[in-house]
Amino acid sequence: MHRTFLKAVCTVAVGFAIAMPASAADFNFKFGHGQPVTSVRHKSMELFKENVEKASNGRIGVTLFAAGALGNEAELTDMVKMGTVQGTRGGSFAKANKKFLIYTLPFLFNDTGSVLRAMRSNFGNDIGKHAEANGYYIPATGVAGGFRQISNSKKPINVPEDAAGLKIRTPPIETIVKTMQALGANPQSIPYGETYMALKMGVVDGQENPPSNIVEMKFFEAQKYLSIVDYQIHPDPFMVNLKWYQALPDDLKAVFNKAAKDAMEWSDTHWLASEAGYMATLKQSMTVNTVSPENRAKFVAKVKPVWEGYVKDGTFTDAEIQAALKAGK
Repeated sequence: MHRTFLKAVCTVAVGFAIAMPASAADFNFKFGHGQPVTSVRHKSMELFKENVEKASNGRIGVTLFAAGALGNEAELTDMVKMGTVQGTRGGSFAKANKKFLIYTLPFLFNDTGSVLRAMRSNFGNDIGKHAEANGYYIPATGVAGGFRQISNSKKPINVPEDAAGLKIRTPPIETIVKTMQALGANPQSIPYGETYMALKMGVVDGQENPPSNIVEMKFFEAQKYLSIVDYQIHPDPFMVNLKWYQALPDDLKAVFNKAAKDAMEWSDTHWLASEAGYMATLKQSMTVNTVSPENRAKFVAKVKPVWEGYVKDGTFTDAEIQAALKAGK
């Protein structure tokens, strides 16, 4: 009994569990994710909690768990499918629908506006809809920060050959692993929450993330070089246990969907707007280089086999890739 009490006190004290829902709620929604409470993702979920509880008159109660308190991103995604956790956002989105990976094809999009238009289009809605076959409901999809960049402790990366041989931490996302392999780097799969120590201890030479994540997770403290390559951007689908959602009456489904869409739009706006400030922070402590347009073309050519491989194995068709590009215009 005493251990249980102390554990509960400690959990609340470090800010992992935020504002426990009232016990009178008809439907309890437990949401976990891997980022800190200072992140845009968490703040957008605080907005979601406020809006859904207010609009439902307390019939839906929301509990937020941050910083991997309930498990890492892959574990949380599995928990949502099982129903032990009702919702999550994070890097294991391919478990909901592998076609979410289409957004992550290296150098597919040139700007964030194109990405958002594609995700909010009928094309994007269809990808979310097909996640239901795997037990997930997707009320909204946004972006997980801006374009992803590469940092390391060895040297600047200006051309593809500079990445050769570097041990780069990657999340368990196929397109990242395949991209790093295409560049000649040595991808190392390490959980997000363990990346800082892996960098600090020299287990890996570098990592890839948008500037916001690099700052929030303090990866820059263990890295010297940051190379701006704008090679990839990630979707951020709001993954919900399908059965939990289906059990809601129609009026609460409408409330839930609106709150989810509003939170995701808030997240997109603030996350993307914050990237410039995060970049300024990184420039104060890292050597930053930007890949030239001429050298970017070399990267694009080097990773073309990644696109071709997905078409060959049937994950995407050429038509679907073209549909994504068209939806982004």
